[in-house]
Amino acid sequence: MLKCDLLIDSKDLRETILRLKKDEDYTILLDIAGIDYLKFPDTTPSRFALVYVLRSSDFKKEITVKTFVSDETLSLDSIYDIFASANWTEREAYDQYGIKFLNHPNLKRVLNHKQFIGHPLRKDYTITKGQICTETDDLMDEMTPLLESKGYTKEDIEDLMLLNVGPSHPASHGTIRNFVAMEGETITACVTEIGYLHRGFEKACEHHTYSQVIPYTDRLNYCSAILNNIGWAKAIEEMLNIEITPRAKMIRVVIGELSRIIDHFVCNAANMVDLGGLTSLWYLFGARDQAYDLLSKLTGARLTNTYTRIGGLEFDLYDGFAEDLEEVLKTAEKSIDDVLSLIAHNRIYQDRTQDVGVIKPDFALANGISGPNLRAAGVAHDLRKDKPYYGYENFDFDVVIGSHGDVYDRMMCRFEESIQSIKIIRQAMKNMPEGPINVYAPNVVLPLKKDVYGNIEGLMNQFKLTFEGIIVPKGEYYSSTEAANGELGFFTVSDGSGRPYRVKCRPPCFYSLAAYSKIVEGTMLADAVITMASLNFIAGEFDR
Repeated sequence: MLKCDLLIDSKDLRETILRLKKDEDYTILLDIAGIDYLKFPDTTPSRFALVYVLRSSDFKKEITVKTFVSDETLSLDSIYDIFASANWTEREAYDQYGIKFLNHPNLKRVLNHKQFIGHPLRKDYTITKGQICTETDDLMDEMTPLLESKGYTKEDIEDLMLLNVGPSHPASHGTIRNFVAMEGETITACVTEIGYLHRGFEKACEHHTYSQVIPYTDRLNYCSAILNNIGWAKAIEEMLNIEITPRAKMIRVVIGELSRIIDHFVCNAANMVDLGGLTSLWYLFGARDQAYDLLSKLTGARLTNTYTRIGGLEFDLYDGFAEDLEEVLKTAEKSIDDVLSLIAHNRIYQDRTQDVGVIKPDFALANGISGPNLRAAGVAHDLRKDKPYYGYENFDFDVVIGSHGDVYDRMMCRFEESIQSIKIIRQAMKNMPEGPINVYAPNVVLPLKKDVYGNIEGLMNQFKLTFEGIIVPKGEYYSSTEAANGELGFFTVSDGSGRPYRVKCRPPCFYSLAAYSKIVEGTMLADAVITMASLNFIAGEFDR
């Protein structure tokens, strides 16, 4: 169990963060998690705390820094100027808890709508209280100071074209709204609003058992639901100090990599449509549909699979799975070849994607961008290599990197990563071990139905696990996996009961979207659309 590495006074926060960044090489801010200790008034110095999760530049080490926020002021210094990735995650803490960050450039709600009253992740917030949004934010309160910082006068601003791109737009990829100021066809400034899909994932976690959270993870990145299942199950298994069986690990690798392929296909197919190339979508979606048939046969669901279980898996592989899987992989390979035959040497495609939406390595790291979007910028970071789990260190596969960080690189990285995932799956199936798919842990894994119906111990165990949940030891832990869009992390606080006291999800799309407005400044409007598609925003992930 990981405890907080550093506990500091809030007045020392900036100095500590600067020291860790400059002197100890913790150059990446992964996340900031707020915690409300209302239920433990006698054990903490104040009600609210923030936990900062940092990682070293070689991606090998992590450190957590906790600070308690004064109950009187409920404020502390912003670190936005130290880590650009703190911008939206500080706004999130303000939105959900009411914690103020001094000198933040734009401290306003980011997840909940502007009419929302209260702070929903506080323990005393009434979860049955419905709050309907009836007014649209014009976003000029953000746009005006942004333009003024670029040297525009009020008269200059009146001459600009102000345009809403989304959410009512086929290429807006969810509920995203981009408010842009344009000179001709060029975007001078951009302000991004997530929209309001908010489904309260983190709040729901506090009111359900650890196992009941699994279906909710399906609906984060629903294009690769099983990778979310795996990330959550792995986090709780680490808190329980449980190592799943070799067969369960290998099956998770197989199904996880298949989900990665599906996700990459959706991203590139959508990008093709935004570029005006519908044919490529049918090639990729044909393979995707075949993969969904396989997943439906294995898990009973096509999209939101809820396949993993804490301690293992719901089902073992069915008879004939290997043959069905190989057919899916062959179709996927052919789909990639077919699409590349259309675009690889296509001058129109190259002109539309090359040197468009460029992300530099330093910018990507500073803004918390991870996964294919980071690797396309030339940074060879993949948790499967840098912090391997489930035996990834034993697989022969390459970390795919780009050279320029543009739309072209991001799309080609996803195609090549799909090829590498196929390579991993074939190795895993060749070395698939025999044995059980669940650990023997009666306090974690539901008993077999024959035991539930056949003896009192099994019946009692089923009852307690269903109603009380898995009892996780007290503690705080951060765990992460390499999801399809990057680092998916869960910072989980256990109070020793069967329900998590606090779950903070670190979704990769949240940080990519936060950086999007800076990426598209100075680009053409049409290029901003395909830049958005190439970053692969999934609304269920950033709007939790």
